[in-house]
Amino acid sequence: MFFVTFAGKLKRDTRLKSVMHKKLLHSFVLVPFLLLPAVAVHAQQSTPGKKALVSRILKLQQPGIEGMSRTMVEGPASQLLARAGSELGERVAADKRDAVGKEIQADVKKFLDETVPLVSNRAIALAPSTIGSYLEEKFNEDELKQIAVFLESPAVNKYQRLSGEMQNILVEKVLTDMRSVVDPKVAALAQTLTKRVGGSGTNAPVSK
Repeated sequence: MFFVTFAGKLKRDTRLKSVMHKKLLHSFVLVPFLLLPAVAVHAQQSTPGKKALVSRILKLQQPGIEGMSRTMVEGPASQLLARAGSELGERVAADKRDAVGKEIQADVKKFLDETVPLVSNRAIALAPSTIGSYLEEKFNEDELKQIAVFLESPAVNKYQRLSGEMQNILVEKVLTDMRSVVDPKVAALAQTLTKRVGGSGTNAPVSK
């Protein structure tokens, strides 16, 4: 039970963070269309003023970039965790599962602690030559200034901070309301897929 709870939490957290950080990073594209008239976008000349504004925007977006990096690393970890959870029930004696589950939790935590900073640092280092160059090319100095002011708004910052919590409230409610509907369908699909590959279909996992 310990391992199943931990695995489920990591999966839910990964899905929530993925949605939240995609929203944060998408502000690079969405904000200009919210603030500016609909006009054709042409390549813009780079200037010292634009470079300074882009640097300011990237700094404001650093939490989103770091979150994106964590989500990228947590995705594979979540998949491996699910696989390990399945094998745990099949290969490990019941009286040893909690202990092995805790060891697996420690392994995953070590992986995340070591790998997330590596990916995050690299993403932050690449941001000026990727997102930064794109912003300089597509927006003029006045537009970049509007974007920076928008992102610095206390109301926007508060909304971004709370967006994950708001999504969590919705997701938990949907999971609660739909579990009785979705779980039997998941179990039926698992049994069908097991039969496709020649298994008995009697050990299909059901979400907890």
